[in-house]
Amino acid sequence: MGIVKISDLMHENLRVAGSALSRSINAQAEHWMRVGMLTEMHPELDHREICQLLIRAELAGGLDIGVAVTAQLGKPSASSTGKH
Repeated sequence: MGIVKISDLMHENLRVAGSALSRSINAQAEHWMRVGMLTEMHPELDHREICQLLIRAELAGGLDIGVAVTAQLGKPSASSTGKH
């Protein structure tokens, strides 16, 4: 575990969001980092699909970036569906 420096404003945002969602500041920061990481890795997914992925990962023992990069997410890719 390490220390991550963030701005005072971001810390306040984390405090407010964490309080509203019954999460600690650290838990809220980790949630936003997970969602952001998965959004960058899978831009084709919407928020609902990312939340479903996080739930599946939790049921499987936790989010592993190596698995998340290569995992089939249960959604056909745009190239296989003909959508762009």
